[in-house]
Amino acid sequence: MSLEPGDPAPNFTAATDGGGTLTLAKLKGKAVILYFYPKDDTTGCTKEACGFRDSLAAFRRAGAEVIGVSRDSVKSHDKFKAKYELPFTLVSDEDGAICEAYGTWVEKSMYGRKYMGIERATFLIDAKGRIRGVWRKVKIPGHVEEVLAAAKEL
Repeated sequence: MSLEPGDPAPNFTAATDGGGTLTLAKLKGKAVILYFYPKDDTTGCTKEACGFRDSLAAFRRAGAEVIGVSRDSVKSHDKFKAKYELPFTLVSDEDGAICEAYGTWVEKSMYGRKYMGIERATFLIDAKGRIRGVWRKVKIPGHVEEVLAAAKEL
């Protein structure tokens, strides 16, 4: 499935860091930055998370909430969040249902070996629950700034 700008954002309810739950539909009225990343506490994922952390005040001034999604457990998210002082919600998609809904569970290749994994991707969802921006195969340098610029235009 490939989501495009203008499509409704697939709703979900999932476990979050700190033992909470998050339902996307309950965030209607706010813009949401929903970013998918492969694994807690790995080099690229840490750089991306810290980029969102460092720009969080600007995202909030733009009326946007940042939410990270990976297939890591809540316990893993709790450790990652504490280690890097991440002030936004991390969603645990252990069964992969959210990744499937957003089309981020894809075949990847490393050193000639094929495997399934999360494609680094970000979705900008407007206050009405519609997708307004899609970034796939994200390269980390400059990504947070690009998403922030798009969020400011909503």
